[in-house]
Amino acid sequence: MQDTKTHVYFMPGMAASHSIFEYIKLPEEKFQMHFLDWFVPEKGQSLESYAKEVLQRIEHVNPILLGVSLGGILVQEMAKHLSVKKIIIISSVKLKSELPKRMLFARYTQIHKLLPTGLVNNVELLAKYAFGETVVKRLELYEKYLSIRDKQYIDWCIHQMVHWNQTEYPANLVHIHGDKDAVFPIANISDCKIVKNGTHTIIIHRAKWFNEHLPTIILD
Repeated sequence: MQDTKTHVYFMPGMAASHSIFEYIKLPEEKFQMHFLDWFVPEKGQSLESYAKEVLQRIEHVNPILLGVSLGGILVQEMAKHLSVKKIIIISSVKLKSELPKRMLFARYTQIHKLLPTGLVNNVELLAKYAFGETVVKRLELYEKYLSIRDKQYIDWCIHQMVHWNQTEYPANLVHIHGDKDAVFPIANISDCKIVKNGTHTIIIHRAKWFNEHLPTIILD
């Protein structure tokens, strides 16, 4: 029997598990949802090598790759080694010029290496890195979504983000971004679908918007 469904692979943001997609629902007669997760990289592993490892989990031809935040950067790297129907990035960047000035500053000063990433078991601090919010009120919620608390992994993620060098992006990429994103400010972002009053956590808190719009965005 021929598989007529569109296969969509979801990659969460830094330190988050695929449970951030728990409220995302796509019509089952048209779509099959698949969830990817982060793992701790080998010491000194390149982003390209890491992307190729994640690619081994892709089981379908010409899929849709969807990534959030750093996961959006990762799926773009994956798509350089795989034919994909479409790349969808959420609360992310598609060019190094879209990185905020503080991250570009970190690239040249290496100041990010001074960040207290050893405190990764401090959920509030990790949530601030991963979600860009102070989360006292929602700490229990974020603790559920944060899955990796490994210093080597967090250091690696920050290094890969501040040193990402992409200067062109493919035509089959769709960028969805909140206009109140504190991690990647909208002022630096071009050519995207804007979610009004959306923060860096739109995939969690604006799931209704995605459930309404994603099917069309995927199939368009």
